[in-house]
Amino acid sequence: MSHEKRTLTRPIEKRDAADGELGGVAGYAISYDSPTTIGSGDWAFEEVFAQGAFREAIKGDVLFIFGHDHNRVMGRTASGTLRLSDEKAGVHYEADLPNTTDGRDLSVLVDRKDITGTSFGFRALKEEWDETRSPPRRTILEAELFEISPTAWPAYDDTTIAKRSRESAAKERRSANFNAAAARLRMKTALDLRVRK
Repeated sequence: MSHEKRTLTRPIEKRDAADGELGGVAGYAISYDSPTTIGSGDWAFEEVFAQGAFREAIKGDVLFIFGHDHNRVMGRTASGTLRLSDEKAGVHYEADLPNTTDGRDLSVLVDRKDITGTSFGFRALKEEWDETRSPPRRTILEAELFEISPTAWPAYDDTTIAKRSRESAAKERRSANFNAAAARLRMKTALDLRVRK
């Protein structure tokens, strides 16, 4: 499964700073137990992040980048300029803005409310699918977290990503069903041979 991106439209808060400093921004990058529809048409599904899905991930090195551009780093957990906490509501972040063009731009754009959403890049490690619902529901139980990105035009990924997620899950289920059926067949064959002896 490739790197996926999602967006949360909760407001970004500005943090005050001492004279000559830019201060920082804070907010929730990820909400737990908050279902969202991904994709459309035949490939639509409902997605929800289970509480604690990123508990381990936030201990790693996560980037705070502008517009999902990995060349425009404004902070990271490894340097302490991005701080993450796993809370009941979701993953909360605080980022110190650098005195760079991107840092100053973001400060102004948040003040003007031109940037109001935060995206995040992740990879699901453990997930469950409930196909008895319409649309099906994907519950992500554990995930890696790569980036948090304030964006000017927050939007969910297109249906290509949604399709890949569902196809991947269906393939895994088919493989698991095939393996289980093959094991049952082997057991039945072994029992039949014993009975004949």
